[in-house]
Amino acid sequence: MNRAELVTAISGCLQDVLQRPLPDLDEQTRLFEDLHLDSTTILELLMAVEEAVDVEFDMEALKMDDFRTLGTLTDSVEQVSEVPV
Repeated sequence: MNRAELVTAISGCLQDVLQRPLPDLDEQTRLFEDLHLDSTTILELLMAVEEAVDVEFDMEALKMDDFRTLGTLTDSVEQVSEVPV
């Protein structure tokens, strides 16, 4: 899956978790400030992303900076998907 496809998949997960359309998402969209995510919705988002793009996050390895923007979350998904299982 290329980066544009990942951004689209994560955007879809965000819309599903937040249960509302988010037409103006881009890699600079801030997850907490712009979309008002909290710790509960972050967990829901991670589970949705894991299922949507077939990755598994190491919850202990994640940092708050991974959730700064849609772009930083995409970076994290790319890193996880590159790790051999």
